Amino acid sequence: MSSELLDGVRQWLAESGGEPTPARVAQALREQGRVLGDAEVLGAAEQLRSELVGSGPLEPLLADPSVTDVLVSAPDRVWVDRGGGLELTSVSFPDAAAVRRLAQRLAAVAGRRLDDARPWVDARLPDGTRLHAVLPPVAVGSACLSLRVVRPRAFTLDELVAAGTVPPGGDRVLRALMDARLSFLISGGTGSGKTTLLSGLLGLIGPGERIVLAEDSAELRPDHPHVVRLESRPANQEGAGLVTLEDLVRQALRMRPDRLVVGEVRGAEVVHLLAALNTGHEGGCGTVHANAAADVPARLEALGTAAGLDRAALHSQLAAALSVVLHLVRDRTGRRRIAEVHVLERDPSGLVRTVPALRWGAEAFVRERGWERLRGLLRGAGDEGDVRDANCGGVKGAGGLDG
Repeated sequence: MSSELLDGVRQWLAESGGEPTPARVAQALREQGRVLGDAEVLGAAEQLRSELVGSGPLEPLLADPSVTDVLVSAPDRVWVDRGGGLELTSVSFPDAAAVRRLAQRLAAVAGRRLDDARPWVDARLPDGTRLHAVLPPVAVGSACLSLRVVRPRAFTLDELVAAGTVPPGGDRVLRALMDARLSFLISGGTGSGKTTLLSGLLGLIGPGERIVLAEDSAELRPDHPHVVRLESRPANQEGAGLVTLEDLVRQALRMRPDRLVVGEVRGAEVVHLLAALNTGHEGGCGTVHANAAADVPARLEALGTAAGLDRAALHSQLAAALSVVLHLVRDRTGRRRIAEVHVLERDPSGLVRTVPALRWGAEAFVRERGWERLRGLLRGAGDEGDVRDANCGGVKGAGGLDG
C-alpha cells in the first residue's frame, strides 16, 4: 500500500476519531476512492494500528525476547543488540517523517513533550521500555530513537554464569558478598550489564528483608517478594513537580529499608547514600558509570564535590561506607562479564583507593593482592559463622575462604 494512500487513511481516521478497526479502515479506503479485498484491508488495519497505538515497524524487534536495545539512526538504519553487539536489521521506515511521528507518539505515551521547542526526551514507556529520542535539527538528517527493553523477569545468578557474565564458580563469591551484607557498587560503561547484574544479586536477598529502590528510571526488576520502587520525575511544562534522585534517597531512608539501592549514582544523591551507609544501613548498593574499578573513588569524589562535600569529608565517608566494587565490561564479541572485583582501602594521605582482589578468568576468578582483605570481609561480616563457612571455591588458587 502506497505511503500516499496510508497518509490519506491516517488523516481521515484522525479527523473522524476512533480506533483503526478493519471496518473503519475499509470506510477510510472507500473515502479515498479505493476498493480493496479483505486481506488488503486487514493488512492496512494492522499496519495503521501498529503505527498509531504500537511501536510501528519496531514492534517485532521489541517483542523479540533476545533483543535488549533497538536503535534508529535513519529511516533505513535500524539496529538491534541481542547481547553480541549491534546488528543492522532489514526493518526500515518509509521516510524521516515516519521516524519523527513515531518518536513524538512514543513521547506522548510517556507523558512527555517532543517538538521543535523541546527536541529531545528521556522517558519510560508504560511497559517499562526506556525511551530516548532526538529530533532534527539537533539530530542531523533524521530523528534518532534509542529504546532499551526492560525484561519483566530478572536473570538468576545461575543464568548469568551460563551466559558468561560470571565466571564458573564465581557465583559463590557473589552469594557470600550478599550474605555478608557488604555495601558495594557495580561500575561499568553504558550497556555493560550493570542493571542486569544488580537485579540478579538483589534476588539473593532473604525474603524477610525489605528492599527500597530509588531510580532515575525504573529498570531494576529483582525477583524478591518485598520491593518498594521509587522513581524520579522531571518538572512539567510550568517548571513544577520536579522529583530528583536526591529526594528519593532521602525519602527511602524514612521507609525502613533493610537494603537501600540506588539504581545509578549520578549526582547529589551520593552524599545522602554515603551518609546512610554510615548510619546502620548495611548492604546498600547501586551502580555507577566508570571506565575501571580504580576510577570509582575519583568518580564519586567528582559527584560529591559538585554536591558541596569537600574532598576530605567525601573520602572519610567513602572509606567507612563502601566495601567492594564489581566492574563490568563488554568485550569485543559483545559479551558482558565481570572483569574485576576491588576492595577499598585508605592510602597514607587519607584518600580512598581501590585494590584489585579478583579478576576475570575463563575457569574461575583469579585472586589478586586484595584477595586476603576481601576474604576477611566475607568471613568477618557474618553472624555465628554463617559467612565464614561459605564456599568460595570459585577463586583460582585461593582454596576457598579458609584456604
